Amino acid sequence: MGEVNHSTVTEFILTGLTEKPELQLPLFLLFLGIYVFTVVGNLGMITLIGLSSSLHTPMYYLLSSLSLIDLCNSTVITPKMLISFVTENNIISFPECMAQFYLFCAFAISECHMLAAMAYDRYVAICHPLLYHVTVSPQVCCWMVAGVCSMGLVGATAHTVCLLRVLFCKANAINHYFCDLFPLLELSCSNTSINEVVGLSFSAFNVFLPTLAIFTSYIFIIASILRIRSTSGRSKAFSTWSSHISAVAVFFGSVAFMYLQPSSVSSMDQGKVSSVFYTIIVPMLNPLIYSLRNKDVKVALNKVLEKNFLMK
Repeated sequence: MGEVNHSTVTEFILTGLTEKPELQLPLFLLFLGIYVFTVVGNLGMITLIGLSSSLHTPMYYLLSSLSLIDLCNSTVITPKMLISFVTENNIISFPECMAQFYLFCAFAISECHMLAAMAYDRYVAICHPLLYHVTVSPQVCCWMVAGVCSMGLVGATAHTVCLLRVLFCKANAINHYFCDLFPLLELSCSNTSINEVVGLSFSAFNVFLPTLAIFTSYIFIIASILRIRSTSGRSKAFSTWSSHISAVAVFFGSVAFMYLQPSSVSSMDQGKVSSVFYTIIVPMLNPLIYSLRNKDVKVALNKVLEKNFLMK
């Protein structure tokens, strides 16, 4: 029985993004709109890719997987956050908090590695176009997505198991809008040095490894694009790659700012703002980035809309 969690805290209070009363309603309406846009955008992207035979390629299979991850990640975080704007005390039970933390970790880590897989896909498509359908076959795509999900589950399990060993017997007000690692560790009444080391180590692995893979692919992509003689060829190659740059920059920048520094150095208020980007803003932006900057998606969307209107 000595191995059982001895936490005397049965529930936590999420303080939310801000405690200023005059900002509660405007922020509620803002983030409600963002969440609706996120759900519609990601579900729309998944549906469009599923309905359009022209988009049944490895690139869009990975993109639909990214949309599913974004949708799930946003759904784990945003609804509970919205409650904090309309209630005096946004209470979350200990099991719910651990479940939210686990799911958040799984989807966030999966997104890191999914962006790396998409970078590899673009590298093969631009640098080795003749071998693309052999190198990135449907079977390879399935294995990549399975690997991405496995990395997410392993990382989330490691973080959560370490967190369950921590004793919570002090204040129960989490200075955040969801159950995140460092805000939870601030409430601990036991030694959290191991948690911080594990947290920083896994965060470094899940940020630096995908980032290294992404930037390595970028170097080869840029070199390959510069060797293309025709202006139209360069423009087409760059257009299929530029949207990925935008998604990577926003996501990894905000994640690195939040997690790749000790909790003693980082500010929780700054951390909240940074967290908003990768938990709420990025899931909304990704469908927008990949649709507005992608001609294939625009053409497929027009065909689906025309087909539905003609049927009516």
